[in-house]
Amino acid sequence: MTDAATNAAHDVGAPGDPILVAIDGPAGSGKSSVSRASADRLGFGILDTGAAYRALAWIALQAGVDLDTEAAVVQLMDAWAFSITMRGEQRVTVGLAGAEPIDATAAIREHSVSGQVSRVSKHPVVRERLNEMFRELVAASGLPGVVIEGRDITTVVAPDAPVRILMTASAEARASRRAGELEGLSHAQVLADIAARDAKDALVVDFFNPAPGVTLVDTSDLNFEQSVQTVIDIVEAVRLPAGKSE
Repeated sequence: MTDAATNAAHDVGAPGDPILVAIDGPAGSGKSSVSRASADRLGFGILDTGAAYRALAWIALQAGVDLDTEAAVVQLMDAWAFSITMRGEQRVTVGLAGAEPIDATAAIREHSVSGQVSRVSKHPVVRERLNEMFRELVAASGLPGVVIEGRDITTVVAPDAPVRILMTASAEARASRRAGELEGLSHAQVLADIAARDAKDALVVDFFNPAPGVTLVDTSDLNFEQSVQTVIDIVEAVRLPAGKSE
């Protein structure tokens, strides 16, 4: 499925696998930036699963595939190659069989791609295939720990992770953050985009009610440093007792 996965057959949470910190949350909740900073300070790797969905949507658009047809997207996945760095600056490369991989790091972040992601993420088989790829990437990472963030992480991808966090924030707070990141878009436009994306996401995932055993972190009234420290504190609370028992 991917070169990085090297066909690893480990289940997440098996002996010898990295310590997992699973973080779910809607767009604008801070999960991506907070997850990356937390991973760096913990000495862990970071797996941004949203980048894979973006990369799949991007390559499908490049190939002229109908994003709304599950069979067509799944067929594309049989031929695509995806790789992502888990330490340092994020680099994403995407390719199709018989073609040179392309550095799509910047392209997948374009606003035109963001609006298409839900068209591929809504397909159950696509999500199942990507979730399996995420498990393989983590198992083959060789890292002591991995913060894995995105959608379905706490409930489907890594339901047995020792740390599972649902990071959320009000729509207003998320719109304010995103408006500062996206040039040319007003707060009202970003708020409307977030509301539309929340509605689409709600059809396949619950980003606002934590599953049993998942810790809810609401960042609406937290600044960046406070959000990062909250995650680190949750991880250390789980790690320290284990360390003392060794």
